[in-house]
Amino acid sequence: MTKHITHWINGKPWTGPAPAAQGRIYNPASGQVAGTVDFATSAEVDAAVKSAAAAFPAWRETSLVRRAAVMFAFRELVREHTAELAGLICAEHGKVTSDAAGEVARGLEVVEFACGMPHLLKGGFSENVSTGVDAYSIRQPLGVVAGITPFNFPAMVPMWMFPIAITAGNTFVLKPSEKDPSASVRLAELLAAAGLPDGVFNVVHGAREAVDALLTHQEIRAVSFVGSTPVARHIYQAGTAQGKRVQALGGAKNHMLVLPDADLDLAADAAVSACFGSAGERCMAISVLVAVDPAGDELVAKVKERIARLKVGSGDQPDSDMGPLVTSEHRDKVASYLDSGVAEGAVLAADGRTHQVHGPEGGFWLGPSVLDHVTPQMSCYQDEIFGPVLSVVRAASYEQALAVINASRYGNGTAIFTNDGGAARRFTHEVEVGMVGVNVPIPVPMAFYSFGGWKSSLFGDTHVHGTEGVHFYTRGKAVTSRWLDPSHGGINLGFPVNS
Repeated sequence: MTKHITHWINGKPWTGPAPAAQGRIYNPASGQVAGTVDFATSAEVDAAVKSAAAAFPAWRETSLVRRAAVMFAFRELVREHTAELAGLICAEHGKVTSDAAGEVARGLEVVEFACGMPHLLKGGFSENVSTGVDAYSIRQPLGVVAGITPFNFPAMVPMWMFPIAITAGNTFVLKPSEKDPSASVRLAELLAAAGLPDGVFNVVHGAREAVDALLTHQEIRAVSFVGSTPVARHIYQAGTAQGKRVQALGGAKNHMLVLPDADLDLAADAAVSACFGSAGERCMAISVLVAVDPAGDELVAKVKERIARLKVGSGDQPDSDMGPLVTSEHRDKVASYLDSGVAEGAVLAADGRTHQVHGPEGGFWLGPSVLDHVTPQMSCYQDEIFGPVLSVVRAASYEQALAVINASRYGNGTAIFTNDGGAARRFTHEVEVGMVGVNVPIPVPMAFYSFGGWKSSLFGDTHVHGTEGVHFYTRGKAVTSRWLDPSHGGINLGFPVNS
């Protein structure tokens, strides 16, 4: 074990008391322990929050232009170090390096969006709303805010949060996943190199104790979270009970609807790419293929043909298409759905346990798998598997397919593949899902729009990044102003009205 990761507090690695507990960092491709990470208690969380609170007054008073300049510098540093960040993600998460680099690129889009904060925070002004009275609106930062982020995007999801929060004038405490913590600390180092003052951005590692300490700390004004639905519900309920703003993005069961008129080669390519990229460990992965017959048999055959050619191997090998899963426990849980699916009546059209692996024997491997003739009552359909398992549901009509999608308790992302513009428009209008793709399998919005789902995929009413992110990390203030001349009119106890 050569790697040791600790907290980043007040602009430097934590040098306080020895940790009460540590976690192991694995290399998922080899299955070997690659290092350790310190777990924070409430004491370390309190130190990070106090550092952020102390830094807030001066950072808030720092000009918008200066804050944006720091973010511009950070953007350039992240671009220069993309390969390094991708390597850290690959080594600890397992996703292939090209996918990891893509993750960094999508995070950079939000950094670039945040560089426009001087424009994004412009308020409104109305002159002479009453005689000699002007009115205007401004948005101001909240104070110390926190982000709790998942293992599957250790760089991108934090960069969906902190660039907007920080550039808007807040200070930030990040609690990343303990499974792959190195990228978050490297981002902290790059922020410091970009000129961010000490204490404005802090990182604490750990598990539930660290999370609960953030949720109950009185200095934390808002919490952003991305993770599973049960944890998102807990974050939302616990945070709002403390009077905090909370945006908690939960799980997903993303459906891809394929109509008989679609280009089935295009649809098969999209389904394979969207389901098995990053070994299915994406909240926007397509995990359910809803085929409207007579397209089903041909579409499944095309999908099977394509996954047979996928190379499963170490993420740092340039010709690997798909890497391992993040832990052995998660791999075993995902694989268990292949057996339970068959037991409940599904057809195992492709068994990833027999897929050839080009990597060390001890890695957390599971190849691409397909369960066909799945019904909504099966556990493989109901549960968020979060792995390389594609469930195929057959439907007799568009209406039946839409009903299946809308009945799901999740509403994160969906897609329709068709050459019928009218059908696509009808689907986008009728489907009860937050993000929709038309012949686009993973409809992750650009940074200037906002990311978020419906139903049990989102707790709270504010999505991540985009203008909704700016509003989440700021609060509005309306000002009514009059500069009086000597003849101000005297005392009037009546309710003020415009004149």
